[in-house]
Amino acid sequence: MARGHALSEGHDKRLIVRYFISNFTFLFTHGRKAIYSLPSMGSLENPLTASPPREIWLPNAPLVRVITQISFPPVVSISKPEFIAPFQEALRSVYPVLRPEQAFGFVFANVPAATPPTPQTQTTWRFNDSANAWRVSLAPNFLAIETTAYKSKVDFVERASLVVNALGEHINPQVVDRIGLRFIDRVVGAPIKNLDKFVRSEVVGVLMSEAAPSVQHALSECLFDAPKEDAQFLARWGRLPSNATHDPAAVEGIGEPSWILDLDMFSTKAGAFTAKNVLERIGNYADRIYTFFRWAVTDEFLKLYGGTLG
Repeated sequence: MARGHALSEGHDKRLIVRYFISNFTFLFTHGRKAIYSLPSMGSLENPLTASPPREIWLPNAPLVRVITQISFPPVVSISKPEFIAPFQEALRSVYPVLRPEQAFGFVFANVPAATPPTPQTQTTWRFNDSANAWRVSLAPNFLAIETTAYKSKVDFVERASLVVNALGEHINPQVVDRIGLRFIDRVVGAPIKNLDKFVRSEVVGVLMSEAAPSVQHALSECLFDAPKEDAQFLARWGRLPSNATHDPAAVEGIGEPSWILDLDMFSTKAGAFTAKNVLERIGNYADRIYTFFRWAVTDEFLKLYGGTLG
């Protein structure tokens, strides 16, 4: 059984202004811990092109959140309860709790500065499971699936299948602008003091140097091409002090230092929407993220979080 934590509801009442473009898979929630399944691979292979390695089950994995998001041109009818009602019925046996969220923002016209911004309200429909560990978010221009109780790629894609097929049948977006998948891990406690034992040196970076005891905040970011998937891969990692976060929209700060590894794979190439294509890409992105993760960590990391090698 997966051990997950409930998705936080506290952020749902915030005033949100979000007319911006980011390489990260958009997420407006935060969580703490989940089960994660990781692969094992050779340390000399390029993780952006290597074949996906076998998975190693980690019963105590430091994964705090997994999110996928499908963005599409705005479907304004999604704001209407009567329009999304059939979509809700398709999900209600698995996601029985519906929490609408109102976000307030401003639209800035591409005209002289004297023109005032236009206020706008956007409704996002949040569908939660009864354990509050899985959530589906539907807005006029995106669908997101997120969890703090991740088990495996197979389980995630199976759960995504229910939602993506409902999107195609009841919303019918026609075009996909962006597909992204994001995994966020957070290491805390004793392993941070000797991180080079658990993470490869290229990733540890300055935390292996003489200056390490003085480091309060160290964050690296790399954007890679992923040629096999015709996508891009954004990786962020580093050490954060107590009560700090590298992305407040995704992960809340905690009362102790932490080391994060945030892996986000995405494509912004627009194409026709089909449930089969979307699910296939989510699965392929999961394989690539697993491959990079396993390249970044050592066998000692796997053992630390309960993995059995061999």
